[in-house]
Amino acid sequence: MTEQWKHRSARFGWLAGAVAAAALTASLVTINHDSVAQPAVAQSATPRVASSPGSFADVIETVSPAVVNIMISKVEHAQPTGFDPSEQGAQRGQRGQQFPFDEFFGRFFDQPNEQRKERRTEGQGSGFIIDPSGYIVTNNHVADGADKIVVTMQDGRKFDATLVGHDAKTDLALIKVDATGLPHVAFGDSDHARVGDWVVAIGNPFGLGGTATAGIVSARGRDIQSGPYDDYLQLDAPINFGNSGGPVFNAGGDVIGVTTAIFSPNGGNIGIGFAIPANQAKTVLAALRSNGSVERGWLGVQIQNLDDELAASLKVPNQHGALVAEVLKDGPAAHGGLAAGDVITRFNDREIDSARTLSRVVAEASPSKAAKVTVWRDGKSRELNVKLGEAAKSEQVAAEAHAPANGPQATAGLGLTLRPLTDEDRAQLSVPSEVNGALVVAVAPDSPAAEKGVRPGDVITRVNQQNVKNAAEAVTALNAAKKDDRALLLVRRGDSQRFVALNFS
Repeated sequence: MTEQWKHRSARFGWLAGAVAAAALTASLVTINHDSVAQPAVAQSATPRVASSPGSFADVIETVSPAVVNIMISKVEHAQPTGFDPSEQGAQRGQRGQQFPFDEFFGRFFDQPNEQRKERRTEGQGSGFIIDPSGYIVTNNHVADGADKIVVTMQDGRKFDATLVGHDAKTDLALIKVDATGLPHVAFGDSDHARVGDWVVAIGNPFGLGGTATAGIVSARGRDIQSGPYDDYLQLDAPINFGNSGGPVFNAGGDVIGVTTAIFSPNGGNIGIGFAIPANQAKTVLAALRSNGSVERGWLGVQIQNLDDELAASLKVPNQHGALVAEVLKDGPAAHGGLAAGDVITRFNDREIDSARTLSRVVAEASPSKAAKVTVWRDGKSRELNVKLGEAAKSEQVAAEAHAPANGPQATAGLGLTLRPLTDEDRAQLSVPSEVNGALVVAVAPDSPAAEKGVRPGDVITRVNQQNVKNAAEAVTALNAAKKDDRALLLVRRGDSQRFVALNFS
């Protein structure tokens, strides 16, 4: 892959869409939406099925009156040096960490004047009506922070809208206009959408208004690192700026997704778009309508995926499950009996195949409700009952640790050089006083430890499920592990920790 083929963010750049729309309006002066005859307003949420597999005309004619254009304006607090992707908040990850889509923002957002601290901007997106009383779905990145939201119907009517609620972690927002008897569409069951199924996306690309594009579901369950609950449908229907928040319909006219992102080396459509699955959207939107926000279950653990070596070290029959790297003190998991080293294989009635799956199903659970958690521990399965808590409103992101300059005092195999923790180390690395272990001060290049991402500044707190208080104990435990040719380490970095399985050979 050449340098020019890089990820671009799909929070489609509502401002970029506005700029593109202005250019198109200037060149296509003959377009006049008011003079075009509009179809009759559809009152039914159950559209007709396309008369033949070769045409979506019946579906589009029926559902398109419920698809709206959204124009917003807001005041932005500009950074003197331009847009900084690292300031996007906890849902985008650790500050300073570059995500695949961050470069888009730097390219498509205007660079403010060095002296300007605020600027008023206008943008646009898409949405769709899900209730005849005026409830409209769109993206959080379209509506969040807007001072004014104007909705334009297909028949040309305009309404001022208010923000009912929004959820940054799933990029969904619910707005409302003061009207009744509006055309509307219904959500379908996105779990039944298969790779290869035909879909139609309708929206407001480049400000052109109700535009339909067709394609197929090209993949499911995509994680594009835009948030903790990524589970996107991937589409090859052409998606462009201004499509944000628009609906994706199946051949029967049911909404199976909400357009939210694109993957592009040049900012335009190349046939890879992403949509929030309808089943995820329904749950979030119901909460927004009731409470204006989303309450999510919280288990109180740090988790990671299993690989072959971790599964072998823990004697897990397969790689399915989420490995508990840390149980947070006084959290729900701690009170429910979970321990670091447990592999969660089932949560209530859902099988857990990965850490990402566990994150989603826990978030979907109601806070303060009891959950049945099945774990693999010491070579056998057991069930625990855990009363969930409520997830924090915002995530705390730890600063990355840096290795101190002190020289090493103990050396171990696997490419690791260790020494005891000092009070100065604890202060620099934010290591709590109750945490003991061996400080990693050097990692040999191309060593097993380097290959698994261990780096200076990490603290090894456990070797083969045995706590180690200092570097000497860690060296002894590592030497003892040589007979099995494998060591399972619990490695702490900042305020998080994870298991790492290393092979001596």
